[in-house]
Amino acid sequence: MASTAEKRMVTLGSMSLEGIVRVPADAVGLVIFAHGAGSSRLSPRNNYVAERLAVRGIATLLFDLLTEAEAADRANVFDLPLLSGRVFEAIQWAMEDPVCSKFKLGLFGSSTGAAAALVAAAWQRDVIAAVVSRGGRPDLAGPELALVTAPTLLVVGGSDHGVIELNEAAAQELACDHRVAIVPGATHLFEEPGTLDQVVDLAADWFEAHFQSGGASR
Repeated sequence: MASTAEKRMVTLGSMSLEGIVRVPADAVGLVIFAHGAGSSRLSPRNNYVAERLAVRGIATLLFDLLTEAEAADRANVFDLPLLSGRVFEAIQWAMEDPVCSKFKLGLFGSSTGAAAALVAAAWQRDVIAAVVSRGGRPDLAGPELALVTAPTLLVVGGSDHGVIELNEAAAQELACDHRVAIVPGATHLFEEPGTLDQVVDLAADWFEAHFQSGGASR
């Protein structure tokens, strides 16, 4: 399905951060991206994933979790309360936006953004229909993991040693429908040929299934 990337200003509390919205025709739902450490709405990897999801009929919102000044302070990249709050506010924005509000909502997080997405999902249990983590650190969500009700897919590279174990441990804390999917031969950034396409297929299947089921109210 064809879609165009539209630049939008995403209002988060008292500030506005730049975002990119893609809405294919007959979209089945909208996925909000929570970027990982050092990433942004301009990440080629995340934009590739968003473009591929659009082909599967899934709308996306990419936005910057931090301002340029905030991102310059490395500590903010690992400030889970700050990042989770930004994802929560992005969900609120999407629920009120004329274009985005018509869709069921999902979250796609990578690295520390995956933990922020899961915390936000725990805070918005009757809003988020599904969560996908790509090479994420869901363990950083801590006790909020047990509060997540949205079906959650944890995708990890088969060669991302250490992170696999962290994801498996986090999965044990989840009380919702969940799955750990290992992509053989992939390292943390899924840079190996074909591995990111496998992530897209896994994520699209997960979102499609749960957007079309009787999940969250939106």
